[in-house]
Amino acid sequence: MQNKFSNDEYPPSEDTFFIANNIENEKGKYALDIGSGSGYLTKLLTENFSLVVGTDINCEVLQHQSSYKTQNLICCNGSDALKIKFDFIVCNLPYLATDQILDIATDGGFEGFEIPKKIFDSAIKNLEECGKFVFVTSSLSNYQKLIDYAQKLGLKTRIIAKKKLFFEELILVEAVN
Repeated sequence: MQNKFSNDEYPPSEDTFFIANNIENEKGKYALDIGSGSGYLTKLLTENFSLVVGTDINCEVLQHQSSYKTQNLICCNGSDALKIKFDFIVCNLPYLATDQILDIATDGGFEGFEIPKKIFDSAIKNLEECGKFVFVTSSLSNYQKLIDYAQKLGLKTRIIAKKKLFFEELILVEAVN
């Protein structure tokens, strides 16, 4: 996918472009980007959705989005501050398996599961019936545990894409309500 936007103070990661390549044709009424970061995915979603909301736990990151800045940015944990239902939710999870959470943007806790679980618990209440939740995880985490948890929440899951990198494999999962 060609980069549709210029560089940003917080440039999109390899994960972000991987996700973008697989969601650029999603369409609907309401979309949510949890962990908006650079804002690249949030901006991409505005092309095919009537209302797009981006959330991030780091207010400074949201304040410094420039090239990809959109309206409707909210600083909160997951989607805890939101009360509406979304057709489509996307999240570049902090999935790295770590003993401690040193970087909230990347560290997922034990087995890469603790923080993603909190995000799932937050997002599930905002997912419309028949809505899609697409998330990226990694071979460096216990991604099967994440998939199993999504299924425990009543979501139908499938791996929609994989991408080998030098030190890991990115795994994109679709979970349908």
